[in-house]
Amino acid sequence: MMRRFLSAFILFSLFTSAPILAAELQWRHGLSLMGELKYKADFKQFDYVNPQAPKGGVVRMAATGAFDNFNLAVAGVKGQLGAGIGLLYNTLLTSSLDEVSTAYGDLAEAVAYPDNISFVTYRLRATAKWHDGTAITPDDVIFSFDALKANSPQYAAYYANVTKAEKTGEHEVTFRFDQPGNRELPQIVGQFPILPKHWWSGKDASGKQRSITETTLEQPLGSGPYRIKSFAPGRSIVYERVKDYWGKDLPTAIGTNNFDEIRYEYFRDSTVQLEGLKGDQYDFRLENSAKNWATAYDFPAVKDGRVVREEFAERASGRMQGFAMNLRREKFKDQRVRRALNLAFDFEEMNKTVFFGAYKRIGSYFEGTELASNALPQGLEKDILERVKDKIPASVFTASYTNPVNGSPQAVRDNLRDADRLLKDAGYPIKDGKRVDAKGEPFVIELLADDPSFERILLFWKPSLEKLGLTVTVRVVDPAQYENRMRDFDFDITTDVWGQSLSPGNEQREFWGTEASTQKGSRNTMGIADKGIDALIDQIAFAKSREELVAATRALDRVLLAYDFIVPQWTYGFSRTARWNRFSHPDKMPEYGASAFPIIWWYDDMKAKDTAAKN
Repeated sequence: MMRRFLSAFILFSLFTSAPILAAELQWRHGLSLMGELKYKADFKQFDYVNPQAPKGGVVRMAATGAFDNFNLAVAGVKGQLGAGIGLLYNTLLTSSLDEVSTAYGDLAEAVAYPDNISFVTYRLRATAKWHDGTAITPDDVIFSFDALKANSPQYAAYYANVTKAEKTGEHEVTFRFDQPGNRELPQIVGQFPILPKHWWSGKDASGKQRSITETTLEQPLGSGPYRIKSFAPGRSIVYERVKDYWGKDLPTAIGTNNFDEIRYEYFRDSTVQLEGLKGDQYDFRLENSAKNWATAYDFPAVKDGRVVREEFAERASGRMQGFAMNLRREKFKDQRVRRALNLAFDFEEMNKTVFFGAYKRIGSYFEGTELASNALPQGLEKDILERVKDKIPASVFTASYTNPVNGSPQAVRDNLRDADRLLKDAGYPIKDGKRVDAKGEPFVIELLADDPSFERILLFWKPSLEKLGLTVTVRVVDPAQYENRMRDFDFDITTDVWGQSLSPGNEQREFWGTEASTQKGSRNTMGIADKGIDALIDQIAFAKSREELVAATRALDRVLLAYDFIVPQWTYGFSRTARWNRFSHPDKMPEYGASAFPIIWWYDDMKAKDTAAKN
């Protein structure tokens, strides 16, 4: 789920009566956006774990770039956050990996909300403790919520409809909503990490006051299954399992967190990282390159079984991945320009020559789910679009979105001819062989990436763009520089990916909402600011049924596509993984967890000895 984001006077009487109403509410051990909970209140563990999984061993993970920050509150705004930092913290709820949009109590033992969904109350476990032995309290929850919302554009957008968190009992914290009816809010407020107020309010070893608004490389205090054991700035982080972890016997924790140590080793880029796997410098790799998957895994360790390749089906989410154009720049504000760039993208030839035919073209912002729009709008979806018809393109009622199809010389010529016409109509003629604007200045595009392995993709597209008279440069920068540029929206075109849950909601504000378009570090990469889209996001957030949610999401998808904000790229329905053969996983893997590595895996001594014997 993961995913994002009335007058206070009118609701005042309702909110102030919450402590009285709470006694009449139904306390629940979990929440689901999709119907009934699979697991009863007395469940012992999730079905997809091995409750007898041995504890021990080390697993080495890989990260790219560097890091200079352990403060989650400013992640995405300041510094490069250390990989795996979430291992330190608990959340109020823990997601189930064999149910859709469902979670069960973690820090919270129970949760309750009224029928009109105007607030939600969480009751904390009295046994929950920080690693220093201090009890976790409602004050920690409130501090964390306020700090994350104030400092992070992602959390600010995701929790835009949550107006306040307050203590309403010794172990209870209540979140107030700006209006009733947002079906997702009770559950998603259980997703943010809980940070220690007393630690952040104190001083470090040198006597300096800590600040939640600044980056830090001081090892933070946590409450979760792991703590930081050691680290080398920018190079590696080692987490050690907390043997007396307060939550180790929770039903949501049984069979998980089985490694004594989880290490993150940093590599300059994905190419170097792949070589690191071959050299046994780390254990597990998620391979996102079709070319690598087809050609780069013929080294000896794969052939003799020391390295295992395995694919896991991705069922838990959809995605949009594409070339994102910066609408904040004048040259991309005209839709005709954006469509022209799509016409010049020969996906079919690229898929054949670069990707070994492995991919299919993305045609939806919710690709791979029932939420994707198709054909012409009908029924409830059409009704929802009619409500905002004065704010959206009229074409959504008469034509469904399709990507241009290339792949043959004739199709390429026809599409480039159409692209040339669109650019001229948008006010960008050809002069002396170059595409220029009204002032006669060249139309220049920089294609930006942070991974050298992606350069070949950009270089494949570049000649087609140049045939249109565009002046095109390809720029690959290091991850730190890239993040800084993206944070400041300093780019022309880059690649971005938006994962979509099967039950979208408030995160859509951060992806496509007007308010997020100007917030540094937000996920609204393109800078979309559109009243019709904002209205459709509200339709999703306040949907009263699954049917209405699906219809509203398809309507949003249809409108986003109609504007040609992005040049869609490609997708593949599986996670490709490669691992050194030292680990085992349960026979029954979670339906919606893909590999779930290393959460439910364990170190297998027999496999490790066999792998070592083959060296």
